[in-house]
Amino acid sequence: MELVPGNTLITATPQEGRELALAMARKSVGAIQPDAEMRKALRPGYASAADSLTMAAQVVAIEFATIAAANDYWR
Repeated sequence: MELVPGNTLITATPQEGRELALAMARKSVGAIQPDAEMRKALRPGYASAADSLTMAAQVVAIEFATIAAANDYWR
């Protein structure tokens, strides 16, 4: 399972970095819960829970911060 698409954190732009962060977060969820049917069954429980959505956004933000640092903040 490729958890870092393309095996690099280097991106040309912050937009690409944000897209990579989102992809990495999604792949992490898939790695933690590899059963697609189980993920689908669990989704209604968190899809409308503000705290769960906020935590998911935090995971993406942490991934983005890591990517931004790897790219020297696109300077």
